[in-house]
Amino acid sequence: MTMDIEYSSVLTGAGFMLYEVKQVAKLKEQGYSDKEIRYKVLEENIFQYDKLTSVKRALPYILKRVDLLDDSLRRLLIEESFEVGKVINLYAIMKFDLLFFEFMQDVMQEKLNNNNYFLDKVDVNAFFEEKMEQSEFMSSWSESTVAKLKQVFKKILLQVGLLKDLKSGELSRLLIDDRIRDQLQRIGDIKYLKAMGE
Repeated sequence: MTMDIEYSSVLTGAGFMLYEVKQVAKLKEQGYSDKEIRYKVLEENIFQYDKLTSVKRALPYILKRVDLLDDSLRRLLIEESFEVGKVINLYAIMKFDLLFFEFMQDVMQEKLNNNNYFLDKVDVNAFFEEKMEQSEFMSSWSESTVAKLKQVFKKILLQVGLLKDLKSGELSRLLIDDRIRDQLQRIGDIKYLKAMGE
């Protein structure tokens, strides 16, 4: 499953959201349609949010993220530990969001390959500046959108465990379950494994 995706800023409204992704994956596994899932999420408030505005905005992207997982990865996400789920969710975010994938590939993969365990503000800024020079669409984004995306990218790294601390910028390697590694190799998605530092 591949999608032609241009750069997008949707992660500002749909960050890591592992709990929500797992809930949607469970409903998909039970055979619910996207329409039925929307109903359950919004009318039954299965995410248990106080305000549904952010859920309405994020739900289409959560659904797409879950749709990018094959049956094997979706079952691992649902049935296995939180740690396994985090890595699968990171993979789904990279597969869905081209800009985030390129950030992982250009910045994180290079750092981890060189045993450089420090993410500096300069690294993040340089990545965004380069992409804004290359993309007319991105160069039209507001400063606040770009600032928010930088925050979201770092928060995703923190939530998955690649970034130990937002202030220090210290990085660590992910522990990737063999079943995830094997499945990504089997389906030809090795580039995403490499982007995670494998």
